[in-house]
Amino acid sequence: MGSILKLAHYSYELRQGGKRMKQECTADAVVRSLRQIIRAIDLQSKKLTKNYGLTGPQLIILKEIKKSPDRPISMIARSISLSQATVTSILDRLEQQGYAYRKRSASDKRKVNLYLTEKAETVLTNDPSLLEEEFSKSFDNLADWEKTMILSSLQRLAELMKAERIPAHSITETTLL
Repeated sequence: MGSILKLAHYSYELRQGGKRMKQECTADAVVRSLRQIIRAIDLQSKKLTKNYGLTGPQLIILKEIKKSPDRPISMIARSISLSQATVTSILDRLEQQGYAYRKRSASDKRKVNLYLTEKAETVLTNDPSLLEEEFSKSFDNLADWEKTMILSSLQRLAELMKAERIPAHSITETTLL
C-alpha cells in the first residue's frame, strides 16, 4: 500500500498546481512500480518452474485446456491472447513433458483438439498460481470497485504505453519454453 499512497501524494501535488518536475516524479513512480510488478511476476514464475516444471505460459495453456477441452489450438490462442504459432510451440513442449496431447477431431479432420494427460490433471488439482498466494488472497478480499479500479488503471496504462500494438507472445516469449 505504500506505493499507492506515494502515488496518491504525487497526484495530490499535481492537483495543487504542481510543476513539470512533479509530473516526472509521478512518471518515475509509475515506472518503478511497474518494474516491481515485473520482478514479482518473474520470481513467482521461477517458483512455478521449480515446483512444477512449468512456465507461466505453459500453466496458462493447461488451465485453458482444462476449462474447456476438445477445443482447437486457434481457439485457445485467441482466448489467451497469444499467436497460434506461439501456442503450438508451447504445446510441443507440453507434449514432450507429458502434460498434453493433440487429437484430430472426429467430425472435422482439419481440426486438432487439445487434451490434458493425467499428469497435467494431477498438477492442476494443486491449483498452482501465476501469482503469489498472498496477493491472490488480498486481491480477492478487495471490494469489487477496488478490483475494477485496479483493472481499469492497468488497462489505461497499457493503452498509454501503446502495449495493445505489441503482440502478447513478444512480451512473454523469453519465458515460454
